[in-house]
Amino acid sequence: MRRILVHSSSNATGQTKARNKKLARAREDLEKIQRNLGTRHYPDAKKVADTVAVIATKRRVTAYLHTDIGTSPDGKPILTWHFDQEAIDTEAAVDGWYALLTNLPADQATPAQVLLHYKGQGAVERRSHVKGPFAIAPMFLQSNRRIAAPITVICLALLVYCLIERQVRQALGDQRTMHGLHPGSNQAARPTGELILTALSDLRMRSGTATSPPVVLVSEGIQAQLLDILDVDPTRPRWLDTRFPMCERHS
Repeated sequence: MRRILVHSSSNATGQTKARNKKLARAREDLEKIQRNLGTRHYPDAKKVADTVAVIATKRRVTAYLHTDIGTSPDGKPILTWHFDQEAIDTEAAVDGWYALLTNLPADQATPAQVLLHYKGQGAVERRSHVKGPFAIAPMFLQSNRRIAAPITVICLALLVYCLIERQVRQALGDQRTMHGLHPGSNQAARPTGELILTALSDLRMRSGTATSPPVVLVSEGIQAQLLDILDVDPTRPRWLDTRFPMCERHS
């Protein structure tokens, strides 16, 4: 395995902002406790210690926060605290750095190429519609071998889903958007697989008879446009042919 260290300036900026934000919020909470020491909200040292522990955990400042909690001679709780600047500086020194592990040898992929591969994984992950439009229900299988078949079917469905979206987008070219994808609205939208299939979801097929062939009934202009882009001829459907016994409908 190769380990490649990468520094991201945007990640570093984000981590610095996040740390400063949680330190500021923790500071506000601790100063509020100090202002109310000895009141009914913080009557004793135990209550102060419990609240400080909650703040340290909630604001994620346990690594930096040092406190001294006690009781004064008159019985009033005492709280002093500070942030460990050395611990903060140590953490800040690695802001923006992360490691990539790869089994690709150096002669097959340079560090820059490995980083490009890593950055490209988002495009693959965004295609994970298994929990979205596909709405696949949990399945319990008797063996690992039986997992292969449903996974294959799911992947084929995902492939068709992506190819439909790709073909429509390529047909639009620089136009990039089309009207009528959102029901009840003519607002232009970039076609996605989900929007395309939703627009086509209420298509109906009229079964063929001895004198007339089967035909897909198109009720909206966007449906005709999409079918044309997808090279689907609604007057020549390739399934539900009543000449075949398995496709016959019985009342």
